[in-house]
Amino acid sequence: MVGLRTCSLAEAALIILLLPRSLEECGHISLSAPIVRLGDPITASCVISQNCSHLGPEPQILWKLEAELQPGGRQQHLPNGTQLSTISLPHLNYSQALLSCCLRWGNSLQILDQAKLQAGYPPATPHNVSCLMNLTTNSLICQWEPGPDTHLPTNFTLKSFKSRGNCQTQEDSIPDCVPEDRQSHCSIPRKHLQLYQNLGIWVEAKNALGTSMSQKLCLVPMDVVKLEPPTLWALEPSPEVPPLQPGCLRLRWETWKPSLHIEQKCELRHQPQLGEASWDLVGALPSRTLRYELCGLLPSTAYTLQMRCTRWRLPGHWSDWSPSLELITTQQAPIVRLDTWWRQRQLGPRTVDVQLFWKPMPLEKDSGQIQGYLVSWRHSDQTGADPPLCNTTELNCTFQLPSEAQEVVLEAYNTAGTSRPTPVVFLESRGPPLARLHTVARDPHSIWVGWEPPSPQPRGYVIEWGLAPPSPSSSQKAWRMEHNGSIAGTLLQENIRPFQLYEITVTPLYQDTKGPSQHIYAYSQEMAPSHGPELHLRHIGKTWAQLEWMPEAPELGKSPLTHYTIFWTNAQDQSFSTVLNASSHSFVLRGLEPASLYHVYLMAASQAWTINSTSLTLMTLALEESELHILLGLLGLLVLFICLCGAAQLCCRPRKNALWPSVPDPAHSSLGSWVPTIMAEDTFQLPSLRDPGMPPITKITVLEEEEKKPGPWESNDSSGTCSLPTLVQAYVLQGDPRVPSTQPQSQSGTSDQVLYVQVLGSPTDPGPGHYLRCDSTQPLLGGLTPSPKSYENLWFQTSPLGTPEPLVPNPEDDCIFGPLLDFPLLQGLQVSGVEGLGGF
Repeated sequence: MVGLRTCSLAEAALIILLLPRSLEECGHISLSAPIVRLGDPITASCVISQNCSHLGPEPQILWKLEAELQPGGRQQHLPNGTQLSTISLPHLNYSQALLSCCLRWGNSLQILDQAKLQAGYPPATPHNVSCLMNLTTNSLICQWEPGPDTHLPTNFTLKSFKSRGNCQTQEDSIPDCVPEDRQSHCSIPRKHLQLYQNLGIWVEAKNALGTSMSQKLCLVPMDVVKLEPPTLWALEPSPEVPPLQPGCLRLRWETWKPSLHIEQKCELRHQPQLGEASWDLVGALPSRTLRYELCGLLPSTAYTLQMRCTRWRLPGHWSDWSPSLELITTQQAPIVRLDTWWRQRQLGPRTVDVQLFWKPMPLEKDSGQIQGYLVSWRHSDQTGADPPLCNTTELNCTFQLPSEAQEVVLEAYNTAGTSRPTPVVFLESRGPPLARLHTVARDPHSIWVGWEPPSPQPRGYVIEWGLAPPSPSSSQKAWRMEHNGSIAGTLLQENIRPFQLYEITVTPLYQDTKGPSQHIYAYSQEMAPSHGPELHLRHIGKTWAQLEWMPEAPELGKSPLTHYTIFWTNAQDQSFSTVLNASSHSFVLRGLEPASLYHVYLMAASQAWTINSTSLTLMTLALEESELHILLGLLGLLVLFICLCGAAQLCCRPRKNALWPSVPDPAHSSLGSWVPTIMAEDTFQLPSLRDPGMPPITKITVLEEEEKKPGPWESNDSSGTCSLPTLVQAYVLQGDPRVPSTQPQSQSGTSDQVLYVQVLGSPTDPGPGHYLRCDSTQPLLGGLTPSPKSYENLWFQTSPLGTPEPLVPNPEDDCIFGPLLDFPLLQGLQVSGVEGLGGF
């Protein structure tokens, strides 16, 4: 029994099944082409022989490409008893793939046969074919570019032949050169070559899909020779050779020994070792000289040099660049300006101690390297120079001079010579000083110092700065010379550290003298102190607390305080704060609550920082029992006073809706202010004169005061006269209610009395008449008298039967004439005359 391979979806497991030996030869795959172009179609067929008797009558054949089932298989039964399944893959997108013919066997797929599919492209034409004759290996080396990958095994072959013409005819063939795997170059040995005979050379590429050839290259081996690079050496100085000029180099080289018989030309390139400088090329150097002097370089600068060569007057290829040679150009005497400054100190009556400072200022781009400085002094009566006072590489020197010495000479030197001498004259301070010297700290590492230029204008300034005393390094000061006398300030950035106090000195320089030095102190940047002031409680009460603190002593490098801020919070987390000036050392918290806990903080601040002090917790004192009694008593008095004020206001304030009516005083009123505007749509129903229950009107007389503005109690509502006040309703009869009165008001003799009407009645009526009250200061009565007498009120009248009968007015008349009955003192008036009332 032999096990068959099993196809699963992962195609990674092998299931061993025990099947009859005859099953392994049941299937066979045939391909239309084993290798096709990538993306082209391919057809495959699988045949199951009739010897597989143990299979069913209609076995199902399936196809798989790698791990994927492929639909579209066509299965048929051939007359010879075999089963045939054919499948066509429209696009083969795999460069390599495994095609399987499978048979469903139970719940798994059994592989009957497999075939390997390959796809790719025909080889591209090789291009850029070139050859070099290498005299070291004594062979012709050719190389090419194979082109894009074909995804198929491709073989390259370098083919060549000898020719006496222009490679049009082939004389002798040369053995093919096959490169190593994945290589694109090949070498033809010297034994197959004629160095001065033409060669025809090309490259052939071949794979399963085709063959391609490059263009033929026709050449003479010696025309493509590539020499080996020369060897560079530094030329040693000798007495016969003059010394080098500044910025020059001397070098020599040796050519490759096998090429000594070949005439060559060379190129030299050099590059300064300064950052990312580029190469400079010097060409057409004849190889026979073997030495060269290169000038025009930077003095005292290291250079890297390389050389390459090729055949001269004949075709050939440049050699590779030679190994690098490093040389340093010669120096030149320093070309600098020396800015100088000094300090003098009298040691004795005839000796002065001088501390001289200088700074080299290059005058050219290539000013030469400085190796040291010389300070010398020459007596006025001597022709030669004294030994130097200083020979140093530093930028300062201290020496002693006689008091009469007024000048020394400073020089910079190197191996090439010395710079131009710089005289240093010790000037006296006889010039005008500066004015308004001031500073501003721009950032932690710079300070701006400014001034007002004096008159006359100086030729320059010397600025010195350093840490202020008592700093241990206060003697090491930086300095700078400004040669522009018109400037009014400069920015100091050298040797400036943050949080330091600096002493800055500015000295003006004039033509033959100098001005007095001006000093100022400035911080580069201020920093906060190590801790803030400590807060203390001095006194405390029930609603106040007095705090005090001791300010910190001023420290160097720390700016002075500008203000304090006190914060305090109560038990309910309510926060309060106040700001105090820097001179305050105590503060009283007021408005506190008795027997309450408070947290207090003090913050000190300057222009550059803030810092918190220690916190303080305090509790105010509690109130005593007597104080509580006093507070409760005051509170009760306050409540009582409020109640009394409210009651007085209620009693004294005029009320509209009270228990009794509020009747205005007619003696101190105006009819114009009582009578509202009567609208056109209001209709007044006058009583009939023939009514026996109502006495006729005999005469109406109206006297008005000067017009007054309506009072605030009057209403503009014109719904009817019955809703008007009682007193106003009695005087509506002064005119036509539908026509506004235009009669001018007449002035009465007295301004405090008003006459309204005179008499109401009829001469033919035997009964007593009705009268209106006139010239009275009594308030009008709006209600009935509880027990009226017969002469006091007209409301009760005697009927013809002798019984008192109340006078009941008409509802329409009651609105108008009702108030006219409220005048009991006018009952005794004799009513006479009804003239002039006929038309009324």
